Amino acid sequence: MNVLLLGASGRIGQRIATELLERGHDVTGVSRNGDVEGIDDPGFEAVAGDATDPDSIAALAAGHDAVASALGPGEDEDVDRLSEMATALIDGLRETPVDRFVWTGGAGGLAVDSDTKLIETDEFPDELVALAQAHIDALEIIRDVDDLRWSYLAPPARIEPGERTGEYRTAAGQLVVDDDGESQISMADFAVAFADELETDEAVHTQLGVGY
Repeated sequence: MNVLLLGASGRIGQRIATELLERGHDVTGVSRNGDVEGIDDPGFEAVAGDATDPDSIAALAAGHDAVASALGPGEDEDVDRLSEMATALIDGLRETPVDRFVWTGGAGGLAVDSDTKLIETDEFPDELVALAQAHIDALEIIRDVDDLRWSYLAPPARIEPGERTGEYRTAAGQLVVDDDGESQISMADFAVAFADELETDEAVHTQLGVGY
């Protein structure tokens, strides 16, 4: 599979690229300046692109089989750019034959029980509310799309660098919690779940929580 990866220079994006490359896929990694460090593979090409511009997305997506998104606002950017990026991706792909994308979302919109999302709990950090809401807003944009085959993969409450075990669990719309009440995963194992979904298409038109 020939995959266009948006947000390839980020910590999660780099791990998704590595996972896909190790599975034999070709990856075109997009960043704002065209620089993606830490990846040295003949199947990888780094290019510059504007993830808020539908025309740029359409041009970049040409010749690819699917789009993977690890997009997020930079430290100096407004979190509302996430909605701009989601809209640009959708509008750009509609100008191409490419109809498949997998989006890396946020944990805040996942349900912790029948009436409560993680963002609504007392334990959710105040400083992350704006970013979490931006991820939820982007999800609502994506959810309205029925002419593209999308999947929205959300990490658990804690995602950090760590080893690749190849183990994970998923739950549609739900925060994944382990037997000790912890919601966590390594970035490498999140990349495993992401690559599995891109290959299998088992959660099309689904918000999927991922964790151990």
